[in-house]
Amino acid sequence: MTDQYDLIVIGGGSGGLACAQRAVEYGARVLLAESGRLGGTCVNVGCVPKKVMWNAAEIAAVAGDSAGYGFHFGAVAHDWAMLKAGRDAYVHRLNGIYDRNLAHRKVQLARGHARITGPHSVEIDDWHATAQHIVIATGGRPQVPQLPGAELGITSDGFFDLEERPASVAIVGSGYIGVELAGILQALGSEVTLIVRGESVLRHFDSMLGASYVENARDHGMHIVHNALTEAVTRNADGSLQIGLAGGRHVGPFAKLIWAVGRTPRTHDLGLKTVGVKLDDHGFVLTDKFQNTNVPGIHAIGDVTGRAQLTPVAIAAGRRLSDRLWGGQPERFLDYQNVPTVIFGHPPIGTVGLTEAEARTQYGSTVQVYLSAFVPMYHALTTRKPRTHMKLVCAGPKQQVVGVHVIGAGADEMLQGFAVAMRMGATKTDFDDTVAIHPTSAEELVTMR
Repeated sequence: MTDQYDLIVIGGGSGGLACAQRAVEYGARVLLAESGRLGGTCVNVGCVPKKVMWNAAEIAAVAGDSAGYGFHFGAVAHDWAMLKAGRDAYVHRLNGIYDRNLAHRKVQLARGHARITGPHSVEIDDWHATAQHIVIATGGRPQVPQLPGAELGITSDGFFDLEERPASVAIVGSGYIGVELAGILQALGSEVTLIVRGESVLRHFDSMLGASYVENARDHGMHIVHNALTEAVTRNADGSLQIGLAGGRHVGPFAKLIWAVGRTPRTHDLGLKTVGVKLDDHGFVLTDKFQNTNVPGIHAIGDVTGRAQLTPVAIAAGRRLSDRLWGGQPERFLDYQNVPTVIFGHPPIGTVGLTEAEARTQYGSTVQVYLSAFVPMYHALTTRKPRTHMKLVCAGPKQQVVGVHVIGAGADEMLQGFAVAMRMGATKTDFDDTVAIHPTSAEELVTMR
């Protein structure tokens, strides 16, 4: 017996859920297959629990600043186990909400591992279903490098399983995840060493952001080891970890090691080779701008495609795909240009558009860059004096704003509005003609000269 649907979505993460629910709104009959917890990486081992931990780290920073404003609380202690229990309970509630939402919207949920057996057929454990369209939305998982002793470390998934805060931790990696986990652990009291392969941190972002991050991190006691290629990990007699680097260098000991060296797509045992779905050299599913694979009727969205691996991107791609297939919008697709994003470091980092280097390559001598660096007013009375750095990248005869880059308190909240303005084609004159809100950090973006 084979059940028939209009759409089968493989993967119950942010993108898959958004695609399935939008399709149902248009009247499609939808089956969603998921073998794990609903919500995918974001809800279970990504954005949501990470933001809870980041909030705790921000509170720790405020507690340290409070004396400058005349508050005297005595010794401040933090209960990691209590935080973890509250965080995990919150995630569990979200899992239940997603489950109930699917039932309410009449999306059928199939619990089990799904494999594509044909251009329009899927096998889920011991039963079969067919559909006009199949969407691959299986996301990714953290990478662990292939080197001796690598299994002694944990990944970002393992970070959320920690029952207690490690006294000392090494984090290998210089991207989103490494920077975010390093900031959380440092703020909550761990001694953190960030091990990066090259000269810079956040090397895929504007160079100002990486340089400012390193300055802030070191000012707050973080150790950063540059040009460090990890070769091996060993365990000492006391249970601590030692990390061997290229060139005979060693760093350690550490209570924990976290790998933050990238993510790999979940495409194993999906039957993609059987039906001929093409993958790139890293195993990501290749799609066109409409999220179509090379096999008619099979689509892919989210992290499994390797493009802008962000939760809102997966959601937007999934909704636009359903808009196109069932909503009467045949030209609907996600534009991957000017996607705003925030790195929840300490301080947070917000960025949208072209880096200065990218703009100069694209626009040449028409590029003008505006910079601002200052200590936010909040820190006028505090002992620590982190500096906020901002950059506007403008280009063309009208000096259109093509890049906005901010590192500093409030960057996470201020960027969304500026991203809207930039997408609408705002120019430097538009920014200049906007009345500033004083006293804020955000006003610097409309007062730069």
